[in-house]
Amino acid sequence: MTAASAPATLIATERSPRMTRKPRWPFAVAPIRVFAPAAVFLLVIGTWSVVSHFVISADSRFLLPPPESVVAKGLLDATARTEILTALGATVQIALTGLAIAIAVGVGIAVLMSQASWVEYSIYPYAVILQTIPVLAVVPLFGFWFGYEFGSRVIVCVMVSLFPVITNTLFGLKSVQAAEHDLFTLHGAARWQRLLKLQLPAALPAMISGFKISGGMAVIGSIVADFFFRQGDPGIGRMIDVYRQRLATEQLITALLLSSLVGLILFWAFDFLAARVDRAHGKRT
Repeated sequence: MTAASAPATLIATERSPRMTRKPRWPFAVAPIRVFAPAAVFLLVIGTWSVVSHFVISADSRFLLPPPESVVAKGLLDATARTEILTALGATVQIALTGLAIAIAVGVGIAVLMSQASWVEYSIYPYAVILQTIPVLAVVPLFGFWFGYEFGSRVIVCVMVSLFPVITNTLFGLKSVQAAEHDLFTLHGAARWQRLLKLQLPAALPAMISGFKISGGMAVIGSIVADFFFRQGDPGIGRMIDVYRQRLATEQLITALLLSSLVGLILFWAFDFLAARVDRAHGKRT
C-alpha cells in the first residue's frame, strides 16, 4: 500500500459502516407503516360516525349504528362478547386446521410436480379446476357426503386455500437459476440434495406468499362452511346469520370485524415469517 492510497483506504474503512447502517425501529417497522394505517383507520371511523349521526335518520340508524354503539353492544356487553368470542374460537380452530392441511398437501403436491413433468401435467389442470368450483355449490354436497360436523368444515377450508399454496410453491421451486442447478450437477448432488439444499430454500419467499393468501381464504372458508352447516358447535358464520335475523347490527358488525382481524393476524404472522426468511437469506449471501 502506498502512502497516497493509505488515507483513502482509511477514510473508506471509516465511512463504510455509516453508509451501510440502516435505521432500527422497534420490531423493525418504520413509523410510516404504523402511522399511515392508523390515519386511514381514524378517517374511516370518523366518516362512519358522521354518516351514522348526520346522514342516516334516527329511525334507520339500526342499518349503520355509530362506532360507539357497536363497541358498547358488541364488545363491552359481557353476554354478546362471550357469545361472539366463543363462536370465533370455533371458527379459528377450523380455519387453522384446514390451513395446516392445505399447506402440507399443497407443498407436497408442488414438490412432486417440480420433480417430474408428467406429474405436473397430470395434476395441475385439476388444481385449477378445484379453484374454479363455486364453493357455495359444493358445500351442501360435502354435508351429504361427510356430515355436518368438524370434518366437513375443514374440507371446505382445504378446498378454498389449497390452490395458492400449490401455485406459489411450484413457482418458487421452478425459479432456481440454471447456473445454480449446473453447480449442483457439477458436484454430483443427488435429487433429494438438490431439492432440500437448493430448491426449497429458494422457494421459501414464494411459498410464504402463498401462505398469506391461503390464510385469509381459510378463514372465509370456515365462515362459509359454518353458515351452511348448522350442526355442532356454532361458529362465527352461524352467529352472523343469527344477528342478521335479529337485526342486531351492532353484534353483526362486531363479528365481521373480529373475523377480519383473524385473517389480518394470519397475514401479519406470515409477513413476519417472510421478513425473517429474507433476513436469513441476506446473511447467507
